[in-house]
Amino acid sequence: MSAIAILSLRPWPRTLRARLFLIFLAGLTIAHCMSFGVLFLERYMTAKAMMLTNFEQDVATSVAVLDHLPANERGQWAGRLDKGNARYILGPGVTGIPELTSTGVDVELTIRKAVGPNIPVSVESIQGTKRVQAKLILSDGSPLTIEVNPTIMPIADWLPLVLITQLVLIILCSWFAVRLAIRPLVDLANAADALDPNKTAPRLSETGPSEVAYAATAFNAMRDRIAHYLEERVQILASISHDLQTPITRMKLRAEFSEGSAEKDKLIQDLAEIERLVHEGIAYARSAHGNTEKSTKVDIESFMESLVYDYQDTGKSVSIAGDVETAILTRPHALRRIFTNLIDNALKFGGSAEVSLQQNAEGYVLISVLDRGPGIPDDQLEAVLQPFFRLEQSRNRGTGGTGLGLAIAHQLAMGIGATLKLRNRDGGGLSAELTLN
Repeated sequence: MSAIAILSLRPWPRTLRARLFLIFLAGLTIAHCMSFGVLFLERYMTAKAMMLTNFEQDVATSVAVLDHLPANERGQWAGRLDKGNARYILGPGVTGIPELTSTGVDVELTIRKAVGPNIPVSVESIQGTKRVQAKLILSDGSPLTIEVNPTIMPIADWLPLVLITQLVLIILCSWFAVRLAIRPLVDLANAADALDPNKTAPRLSETGPSEVAYAATAFNAMRDRIAHYLEERVQILASISHDLQTPITRMKLRAEFSEGSAEKDKLIQDLAEIERLVHEGIAYARSAHGNTEKSTKVDIESFMESLVYDYQDTGKSVSIAGDVETAILTRPHALRRIFTNLIDNALKFGGSAEVSLQQNAEGYVLISVLDRGPGIPDDQLEAVLQPFFRLEQSRNRGTGGTGLGLAIAHQLAMGIGATLKLRNRDGGGLSAELTLN
């Protein structure tokens, strides 16, 4: 298996925050452990050198004392010369093995250096233990055994606590550093996700490190340019649509006063369709700036009932069902235009419209406009919300559609912070669902 395949099998966090945190934490922890290891090794070697130096002085003094004492008095002094890691035995000791560890070799060299070349020394390890025995022959021929128990310098009780505290500080500092570095990127991503030229949103703060301030300044400038370009294009559309009304009206008047002919009715019909398209263009241009209307509290059930009753008074087949006892903060004129377009759309292609009111546990209000028309192909449910998009296979020009009704409703829905979705109903027909919060 290749190295890339092996790495792909390892769990790796998906967020940049977690990845940077792990990299910083791993690097700092390894560096800290290496520093701690070097310091501990240096301290161990220093302590070992000091121990061997002291041990050499003790051996030299003790052996000299025992060598100059009479044989019958050595037993009284042997016990007094014992140290924590060395014991003096008057005799040959026990039989050991010649293999020595690195510590045993150091002990042998230290003892040989301490007693000098005149006293023969042999060092053996005691099997099954870490102790070593140095066997000497004093000047009168008496055997002397120095049993040494090499002990490693114990670690202080507070040292592990200090190590843990340092590791905790490394973790906290790594987390804080990553959070400080990632936060501007998260703010920039949130601002980009919420970017909407039709809404007034707070500008990104242009303070902080120079790189962060530069990115925030560039983003704010980009947002201003987008808003300016969009406003400019909407104004162009509105201006063209508005200016077209005068020549269209003049052409209709001339057609009305012209002599009757078969072409006159067709011309008037074409001019009426052009005028309707111009009106829809103006409405769409205005819907792009629907946020100019002030928001007010609206009793949504009463509001929808009033709208449905207006349709019923004109003889339209529109009904309402559901019970929603809540008031929402919204723009009533924009909301009325949304449902006017949706209900007109349902009446045009389904012959009747049903309005359904629902409210879920989270407090969201769902208002659906249902019809039993031909519906929309599933792969074009999103496309019909775009301006000037028409479904010629199911809705022909004879219906008078301009391709802007659903686009205006969708644009206004975004302007009031609502969500408009279309879906086909079981058994045929379309459901236009507006979610308000």
